[in-house]
Amino acid sequence: MISVVRMTSSQAFSRPTAAWSSMVCAAFFLFICVQQPAQAQFRVEVTGVGLTQVPLAVVPFKGEDVSPQKIAAIVIADLERSGQFRAVEAKGETLDEVSRPDLPHWRQRNADALVAGSVTRLADGRYDVRARLWDVVGGQIRAEFKEAVVAADLRLAAHRLADQVYEKLTGEKGVFATRIAYVTKAGTRYTLWVADSDGEGAQAALASPEPIISPSWSPTGSQLAYVSFESRKPVIYVHELASGKRQLVANFRGSNSAPTWAPDGKSLVATLSRDGGSQLFQIDVQGGSPRRLTQSSGIDTEPAFASNGGKLYFVSDRGGSPQIYRMPTGGGAVERVTFNGTYNISPSLSPDGRWMAYVTRTGGQFKLQVMDLSSGQSSAITDTGADEKPSFAPNSKLLVYATQIQGREALMTTTLDGKIKARLAGQGGDIREPDWGPFRQ
Repeated sequence: MISVVRMTSSQAFSRPTAAWSSMVCAAFFLFICVQQPAQAQFRVEVTGVGLTQVPLAVVPFKGEDVSPQKIAAIVIADLERSGQFRAVEAKGETLDEVSRPDLPHWRQRNADALVAGSVTRLADGRYDVRARLWDVVGGQIRAEFKEAVVAADLRLAAHRLADQVYEKLTGEKGVFATRIAYVTKAGTRYTLWVADSDGEGAQAALASPEPIISPSWSPTGSQLAYVSFESRKPVIYVHELASGKRQLVANFRGSNSAPTWAPDGKSLVATLSRDGGSQLFQIDVQGGSPRRLTQSSGIDTEPAFASNGGKLYFVSDRGGSPQIYRMPTGGGAVERVTFNGTYNISPSLSPDGRWMAYVTRTGGQFKLQVMDLSSGQSSAITDTGADEKPSFAPNSKLLVYATQIQGREALMTTTLDGKIKARLAGQGGDIREPDWGPFRQ
């Protein structure tokens, strides 16, 4: 039996190779973050080749040389990161949304699709972003885009344009205008950030001299739940992003950790040790007594809901080592899900209900796995050895996770087959605890 140890704030940021018992009283696998400048910019490095990728050209937008943001570069970076598109070089070309492109020229360059547009500063200070998507092979206009935004929203407009192109050409909804949350540590200061899906445009939601861990997006994307050590023990807050208002929802005796939102957005499931062990409880955000969901002598933590809300997945050592289990949302019979290996943690369920991502320990290394839930078959999709905390994009096509590359922590996105990866690298800092938010409402 694994003993339960009260976690201190310093233990909360230990490496994943630490013993399970030193991590169970707060959210799992919480890691040291080195200094991250508040205004750091990220660069997206895309690697890998997919089996089928649409060759796409995005021409530099007319007027973007005096724009605060390079719209075309943002759009093509988004689309390449998805793994569905291959960039066709378009530097030196001159087109906008009203120009008729020389389609034979673009066919000779092997482009199947073309995006051209303009960005114009309006008299009121806003920017007018316009674009047109061409089917180069069919010679038709596939979509048109028009949006007037303030300067601060130019990146968002570019992400929305990328979403429109993605949807028109794949039939699937794009996720580039969504957001991610993550945590950094700079010196002795911990910060909870909310950023664009590519890591850019980070805004601090909360800063504290004590650890902030386990951010979890609400289904509407308007709130984050997280664990804070500001009262010298792990407690759970719900944070309203628009107003900054915080609500303390779990400060029971012992540890309060690993919150995840129920699909209805009215309650959380979290690990509480108030009864002496670490078990799963459902907590109404508006208050009331928590309802215990698990009844084991082991440690139950890291809850994650299935997309339809009918099943609750979680990690438990009830069988002697950490494995992933599931049960009906309201409690009941428990079923083991992972059987390969002796150490499987951090489940994340895809919104389409088809996949489960998790981390397994193999030969002392921690590797990201993706399981086909219908067959139970799993595949390793990374070649790194310190993968942590996967989280699905809301269209189920990408994962964000933390890992180590050449001795430095990094935030990565990957396609589900592992063929296309993108590294979001900060300037002199590391980012941890990623959670991918829902579609914006």
